Amino acid sequence: MSVTDIEARLRFFELNERQRDALRAARPIVERSIGPALDRFYARARSTPETARFFRDDAHVASAHAAQTRHWMHLINGRFDADYYSSVRRIGAVHARIGLEPRWYIGAYSLVLEDIVRAVDRASPPWRRLPGLRAGRGEMIAALTKAALLDMELSISTYFDEAAAERNRAIATLDDALARLADGDLAEDIAGLPSAFASLERSYNATLANLRATIGSVVSASGAIKGGSHDIAAASESLARRMESNAAALEQTAAALGQVEARVRTTASGARETLTIADEARVAMEQGKTGASDAVQTMQVVHESARGIDTVIEGVDKIAFQTRVLAMNAAVEAGRAGEAGRGFAVVADLVRALAMRAEEEARKAREGLSATQSEIELAVGAVSRVDDALNGVATKFERVHALIAQMSDDNAAQSSAISEINTVVGTMDQATQQNASMIEQNSVSARSLHDDATRLATQAGRFQVSHAVPARVSAGR
Repeated sequence: MSVTDIEARLRFFELNERQRDALRAARPIVERSIGPALDRFYARARSTPETARFFRDDAHVASAHAAQTRHWMHLINGRFDADYYSSVRRIGAVHARIGLEPRWYIGAYSLVLEDIVRAVDRASPPWRRLPGLRAGRGEMIAALTKAALLDMELSISTYFDEAAAERNRAIATLDDALARLADGDLAEDIAGLPSAFASLERSYNATLANLRATIGSVVSASGAIKGGSHDIAAASESLARRMESNAAALEQTAAALGQVEARVRTTASGARETLTIADEARVAMEQGKTGASDAVQTMQVVHESARGIDTVIEGVDKIAFQTRVLAMNAAVEAGRAGEAGRGFAVVADLVRALAMRAEEEARKAREGLSATQSEIELAVGAVSRVDDALNGVATKFERVHALIAQMSDDNAAQSSAISEINTVVGTMDQATQQNASMIEQNSVSARSLHDDATRLATQAGRFQVSHAVPARVSAGR
């Protein structure tokens, strides 16, 4: 904007020379009222939180007060020349720089202009003109109002021009930064944006820093993924080969277990037959034990019977002895009788001889019975030993029978367990085959991941995160 532009505005505002004269005529009134008017405005500004932040202290307020006073005096001169233009541009630029929005600036004009208009009204009643003026109070107030509005418009236009210039500079800076970003250059932050765009500057730089960190992480991660996926693929292929070998071994194991299962079943069948034979032998052994016990009892009966016979023989022996004694007594008595007792003596001799013979036979019978009793006792002892032996054999046979039964049960359990193991091995074989297939798929996926990581690394390598160190990714394995 130039002085020519101001002239165009003056014509549009119809702020002609007559109104400029009226404006200059109001100078004494403005000189008297501008100070109190500005005092009132700055008091209002300092009591309003939104505007108080623009003033550091009383000295700052005094400096602004003096600058505004000079500007109003310049405005009242009505010249609207280059000096005025520089002054109004400077004020607008300051407002744009500190961020004083037009609403507060317009409010300030309303307060100051109100006090000046009231001062003009008080100094020039409607029935009296000011000395030397052809215009009255109305023309003076109209001139002041137009001048104030022109000044406000120029200041606000400058504010918007400065804001637009700052915005254009910020847009240009951001456009250049985005162009570098589009080319993959992440190394340079933006700096020096106007204060109104400070938040944008911080956000962009923070975003750029995050993007640099992200690209760096992507670069690092893609290299790690390439190496890791290569290792995974190699390990998967090796594991697949081992799984195939394990599957073959499991098939052989399943076949061997089938043979073992058949043999165990045969052994279990033989054990059951052996158990049946052992049961039959145990029955025969029990019968033998019963026969031996019966023989022992019979021998005991015979032994007791022999003892009874011995008693009878002993009685016969005693009778023979007494008979012999009686025969001897009868012979003695027959001898005493003489001839009359001769026949009785013969009988007595015969009786004595018979008694002696009976004693001899009783002795022989006793000796034979004693021998028989000894033989019976030996037989009883032998039969008892046989019975004891049979009892021992029966006990051991019971143990053998229990062991054979346990073996039969164990064989049956082993057969069942081996059958289950064979089933499990078959399941493991199927699972191993499936695992081998999945591992092969994993190997294919790992190789695909390696290729994807390579492409990602290539794309990430386009970005330059530092002027000194461009984004680089290792070639992988």
